[in-house]
Amino acid sequence: MTPMTRRLALLGLTSLAACGAAPRSAPPGPPGMLFRQRFDDADPVDFATPRPAQFPVHGIDAARFQTRIDWNTARANGANFAFIKATEGGDLLDPSFKDHWRGAGRSGMWRGAYHFYYFCTEPEVQARWFIRNVPRRAGDLPPVLDMEWNPQSPTCATVRPPAAEVQDQMRRWLAIVTAHYGTRPIIYTTPGFYEDANLRSFTGYDFWLRTTAKTPAEAYPGQPWRFWQYSATGLIDGVAGEVDLNAFNGSQDAWQAWVAARAIA
Repeated sequence: MTPMTRRLALLGLTSLAACGAAPRSAPPGPPGMLFRQRFDDADPVDFATPRPAQFPVHGIDAARFQTRIDWNTARANGANFAFIKATEGGDLLDPSFKDHWRGAGRSGMWRGAYHFYYFCTEPEVQARWFIRNVPRRAGDLPPVLDMEWNPQSPTCATVRPPAAEVQDQMRRWLAIVTAHYGTRPIIYTTPGFYEDANLRSFTGYDFWLRTTAKTPAEAYPGQPWRFWQYSATGLIDGVAGEVDLNAFNGSQDAWQAWVAARAIA
């Protein structure tokens, strides 16, 4: 049995598990077991329908800003997956990536890595940097390409190529990363960047959409989506401070089918 097959078999053993505090010394259940989300929010939003709570599979994303995570406890409280920041541009490795990556893996939750794209470095350089730092492991979630402008960068803040050039750079990065990991990456983006880069015309990829005040249908009319980042102020037992919250667009069965089709083989 391959690692991927074994993980999917474990996933099929359970439906949505009951909530409970995770033992700090061990994962709260077999790899892939789903837990009902018990999140809070420091700045809650009254969304229109569908509300995030209507989706059964939730997760988080983490970077160096999350300085302390008890992954077992976070998972037991509904963090069923985690997207973890790995790289930025062509030479920056998130200082917390290795710890977060190992912690999420040991907890038994689904995990994936993301790359924050910079417009002052060639996409081939950035793709090779991501591959150098993110292991290829059967059963992990697809890589993520984080596409937004770089306003905090001292060198790239004003570099804003036109939509056609943005999309060309994206395709070059995506082609290299797809070939290495054997699965198409996910595209993460924000409303402003989505409009500027005309990403409604960028098809063939799963989208992870940030919108913390409106539903995806309101913020990205007509855009199909797989993940919704609905809060930047989430509160979860096991995570020190605030953390981004995300929902998967579908049922538990849809999650299992998507992972079976899209995880790294």
